[in-house]
Amino acid sequence: MSKLKSQLAVEEREEIGQAVRVLLRFPLLTDQADPAAFDLVRRRRGPLTQWFDRVLGWPLVVEPRQGYARLSKVRSDAPGDRPARRLRSGKAPLDRRRYVLFCVTCAELLSVPVTTVGILADRVVHAMLADPALGGFDTAARAERMAFVDVLRLLESYGALCVLDGSTDSFAESASAKVLYRVQSGVLLRLLAAPVSPSRVAAELGDRPAVFDELVGAVAVERRYGGTGLEEASETQRGLWLRHSVMRRLFDDPVVYRDELTEAQLGYVTSITGRKIMREAAELAGFELEERAEGWLLVDPAGVATDERFPDDSSHAKVAALLLLETVMAAGGVGAEPEGLIAAAEGLLERFPDWAKAYQSEEGAARLVEDAMRVLVSFGLARYDGGRAVARPAAARYRVTSAEAAGVGKARS
Repeated sequence: MSKLKSQLAVEEREEIGQAVRVLLRFPLLTDQADPAAFDLVRRRRGPLTQWFDRVLGWPLVVEPRQGYARLSKVRSDAPGDRPARRLRSGKAPLDRRRYVLFCVTCAELLSVPVTTVGILADRVVHAMLADPALGGFDTAARAERMAFVDVLRLLESYGALCVLDGSTDSFAESASAKVLYRVQSGVLLRLLAAPVSPSRVAAELGDRPAVFDELVGAVAVERRYGGTGLEEASETQRGLWLRHSVMRRLFDDPVVYRDELTEAQLGYVTSITGRKIMREAAELAGFELEERAEGWLLVDPAGVATDERFPDDSSHAKVAALLLLETVMAAGGVGAEPEGLIAAAEGLLERFPDWAKAYQSEEGAARLVEDAMRVLVSFGLARYDGGRAVARPAAARYRVTSAEAAGVGKARS
């Protein structure tokens, strides 16, 4: 019997770890999108909810009957380089116009269980006309319809909209397209991961105008840590904030450097208690914890929690990032000048004229450098210092055997 209990305990632990990594990758998980993963989260929702609350301070809501699970990944220091993206081949980030349409569309969907694309578009038109700050919405313009389609397809991917008949893409070609939707109101209400409701913030502000940063800061306040600052927080609240703020970065960022942490955070993570919690959390979740003199990172051997990979030959920017990283690292602590990176990119484009054709233009090399550096910065492999590109310690993990091997092709780490 004891052997059976031990086997069941091991199985439960492995399933909890698998579910943790799934939710880190898909914080909004629906039964329709991945039945097996959702069933795993549903069965282990009790210990999962406790783990996320204790280790990361993130609330997890699992609704078996409505078929969704929502992990609210709240961060007061949330990075601004992870936008929602259009579900097209280029996967371009949503622009300001599409974010406005997204918010207005969600508001209009809250009051209807079923709708059509035409009716919904008309509701959005009237809603945006009612507020001069929104700029109106013209369904006669194809560019506007394309933006609306991007929003609807994103909502479909989240599980907030379900197509019953027709195709959303058809609306981009004609404003008279016929598409029928069912609205998943539960999922829709959970899209916004914020500890404070925007309506509550609006009520507190009254008629007083507020700047955007102030509004965002107000909805991100987590009162469990004592409010907007730690000055008046209790010792328990301060300790809880230190744990959660550090662990959130560890589980949500590619790498955490010591010099990015405050003195209090660094003191916590290097303490006996902090190190123990960090190791135990990583082990249960199925990650390998790497600790170096400069910082820490978590590696998922199975890649379950990985949403972006590097090295990766899935885009020209990522391939160029790996190749240009050699130039950045060779520059040492002084950093690589923009001109040097552009020259390296020009050489690459000249050497492989059939590669990265979107960048084979007069300003193509500069654009390629910009996109490649954005990749390196987002992965914590490089930073800008006085306009120069400086390699960060984690960059030493990568080396390229040749441009052809990078895919321009593949690389080794």
